[in-house]
Parts: sequence; C-alpha cells; structure tokens
Amino acid sequence: MQLDPLIGGSSPQVSYWVLVVLVFTTLAHLIRGDDKGQGLGASFIFGDSLVDAGNNNYLSTLSKANMPPNGIDFAASGGNPTGRYTNGRTIGDLVGEELGASDYAIPFLSPNATGSAILNGVNFASGGGGIMNATGRIFVGRLGMDIQVDYFNITRQRMDALLGKSKARDYVMKRSIFSITIGSNDFLNNYLLPVVSIGERISETPDGFVNHLISNLRIQLTRLYNLDARKFVIGNVGPIGCIPYQKTINQLSEGECVKLPNDLAVQYNGRLKDLLAELNDNLPGSKFCLANVYDLVLEVITNYAKYGFRTASIACCGNGGQYQGIIPCGPTSTLCNDRSKHVFWDPYHPSEAANLIIAKQLIDGDTKSISPMNLRQLKDY
Repeated sequence: MQLDPLIGGSSPQVSYWVLVVLVFTTLAHLIRGDDKGQGLGASFIFGDSLVDAGNNNYLSTLSKANMPPNGIDFAASGGNPTGRYTNGRTIGDLVGEELGASDYAIPFLSPNATGSAILNGVNFASGGGGIMNATGRIFVGRLGMDIQVDYFNITRQRMDALLGKSKARDYVMKRSIFSITIGSNDFLNNYLLPVVSIGERISETPDGFVNHLISNLRIQLTRLYNLDARKFVIGNVGPIGCIPYQKTINQLSEGECVKLPNDLAVQYNGRLKDLLAELNDNLPGSKFCLANVYDLVLEVITNYAKYGFRTASIACCGNGGQYQGIIPCGPTSTLCNDRSKHVFWDPYHPSEAANLIIAKQLIDGDTKSISPMNLRQLKDY
C-alpha cells in the first residue's frame, strides 16, 4: 500500500482532516481569551527605520539595510542582514519577545505575510517613512504613515477572513498592541534638510510644521482606532541633535548636541503629549500610552559609562568624520570591535545594546519612562 506522504499509512482523506484539525487548533490557541497575562496576541508595528524589520527590502529605495554587517548579531537570522537598521534586534522585536509574542512581527511586504502568520503581528514600518507623505522623498521609495495604515486595513480584512468578523474584532481590540515609532524623519529628512527647497522650511514656520504633523497624526491614529485598535504605544521623537550624523556634519565636541533639531523634537513632543491625552478622552475604550523616548535616549547618551558603554558619539559602523557619521553602514564601512560598547550602531540608529536598555524601561518602567502605564500593564489592560 502506498503511504500518504504526510501521515504514514493513513488515507489522503484522513490526512486532510487531521490537517484541518491542526490548523483550527492553532487558530483557537491564538485567539482564545482565557490566557490573559500569558502572552501577547499580536504586535502591530508602525514607524520608520528604528523599527523597520525588512519592508524596505521589497521597495525601490535608497534607504536599505539588507547588506552586511547590519544584522550581525541577529540570532534569528544567523547573523545575516534582514533589513533591520541595527546590529541585532529592534525595540519592537525586544518588546514582542518579552511580552510573549509567538514570533517576530512579519514585514507586511514579505511574501510570507499570509495566513495565520499575521496573527502573531505584522510590521508596517519603513526606513525613511514619516507622518507627512512628502517626508523621505530623497530616498525615493518608502512607506509613509498614511500608507502603513492603508496596509493595516488590508491586514484587518485578512484577519476577518481567517477568524470571522466577531473573533477578529475581539483579537484586535483585546489581544493586540499597536506600536508607533515615527516623527524623526519628518525633521531629519524633511524640515531640516540642508537643501531648503526640498524641505518644508521654505513654506512653514516651526509652529506651523508641528501643527501639521499633529493634525496628520491625529487622523492616522483615529483611522487605526476605527479599525478596532485600542491599545497604543506612541514613541515621541528622540534627541535627534545628538546622533552621530548631526554631530559630525556640525563638527561638535563629544559632549555637545545640535540645538535646533533637539528644540524641534521637544516642541513636537509637547504637542504629542497633549494629542494622546485628547484621544484618551475622546475615543472610548482606548488607551494611548506615551513612550518618553527623548528622555530615555538622552539619559543613555549623557551617562553612557554608567550603562557600560565606551562612547555615545561614535557610530560602531560607518565612515566619515570624527564620529563615523557621514556614510551609512554597509560592507565597506569601518566596524568597531565591540558592538556592545557603542550606544549608536550607525550614524542614525541605536545598537541592540542601547535598544535593550530602552525596551526594558518601556516594558516595566515607571511613568517617567512611559505613561499612563507601561507595556506589561497595557498588555493586560
């Protein structure tokens, strides 16, 4: 008798029904509501290169990280580049791990982002993307926040098809966290571009530009709410005047940061705090948490030795200038000997060691780091 290739000795009909049972058992495990506190259902990640897990690999863009030595410490890929703009895991990866996600959120543009894989979470983030559609156009291809929300709408429809509308809605509302890390590019690769005619500075004051950002983000977050998102964590903009790129092009000393970018970040962050308070008041059942990335990163930069780092100014992987801050990380870059001793992996992005410190504060920290609750509390909210 010819054996079934899947189950020795069983008929094809029996094999088919065994597979059906296995699939539905897996889906039931993912969506059951009695495992509160035992693991995150889905992590939906939106944002820029700080949390991109590989979407830009599938775009025609100048912003890519799918070449070595990026990913050299990413164990899941055997040290091969995946499109993450760091040497290892992003903050989004680390948060998902600690909160019990079954797997890393899969890039939306990946061919594997189908079927039950999307129930672990989907990553929509894109290097170069911003709140404004014009942000990052110097890179050509990138996914702005508007497009990322469009893509979540597609994912949302796929979840309905997988689970049925009622169970899918519960899964998104009760078992999923929506992480948004965006805004830095709107300053670095839009408003602050040195070629004034490309950026928004030619037509808008800082107040006007920040107002525009907040207005757009309000619409984007409300769209996600209308697609059943309820648990949000939104990172504010970090001290972008302190990154190796800014320090290099402005020829600053090690202890200095560029004032204008940091001032703009602080101005935006104040408005973002007000926006999230407004949304918490006006969108029933929602919980918008503010991740105070600015202060967390500035603390690590200012007191880097306390955290075991040797430098908070020099990029581990890069080329050009005092801080290796001109040319992005790639195969021809100079690579430091000990990645764990550098706050910055490349001219723009933190190392995995720095990401670990920040992620721990967001997961279990007090309200100075994340408010009104931390991510472990938000998961079980």
